[in-house]
Amino acid sequence: MATKRLIIATLAASALLGACGSKEDLKPVAGQPAAVVPVGATRAPTTEELTTPDAQARPARSDELLKRSERREPDDFDLPPPG
Repeated sequence: MATKRLIIATLAASALLGACGSKEDLKPVAGQPAAVVPVGATRAPTTEELTTPDAQARPARSDELLKRSERREPDDFDLPPPG
């Protein structure tokens, strides 16, 4: 019974702590240097640029449905397994 109370108390505490997160923009700590300028760049990236994923990290989705079947082009490297 004590174990059950401990689990419930732990879940309640984690839910309360998880709900108290800050909703405002992050600001650099006073006295700390700003982000380093990457090699080859002329300026340091902004926070918006740093938090926006590029196309490789978040590729676009293709929802195009197959409307008609088409023959595949012959592939010279599509060989049966040796044996």
